[in-house]
Amino acid sequence: MLEHHSQIEVRYSETDMMGIVYHGSYLPWLEVGRTGLLAAYGLPYRELEAAGFYLPVTEIQLRYLRPARYGDLITIRATVREKPAVRLRVDYLVCRDSEVLVEGHTRHVFVDKPGRPRRPPPAFIELAEARFANA
Repeated sequence: MLEHHSQIEVRYSETDMMGIVYHGSYLPWLEVGRTGLLAAYGLPYRELEAAGFYLPVTEIQLRYLRPARYGDLITIRATVREKPAVRLRVDYLVCRDSEVLVEGHTRHVFVDKPGRPRRPPPAFIELAEARFANA
């Protein structure tokens, strides 16, 4: 399993007139969590792109449980539970302290610049093999 926690403070621009986070504001937060996770395991997204690999989103699912508000300190817990191959699923919990506000996942596929699916880079394959050896 791969897991990483990222934190952000809710900005005013991410809220509606009631001070509640607008539902679309969560999508960039998932990206913060996902790119933080990759970087924490030695695979910064910038380096993936420089090597000709991209991870477009093919699916997003979110379930909104509680509202986040302006000024809240939010933790994005990004987790990869399944051994990834060409496809990658990242699960998320968006929390305020221990309270889960949003849960969901994104699915991605490794592609080259023209958009053709391809095997992940060797460093990613090695990481997956090491972390999911008993899966």
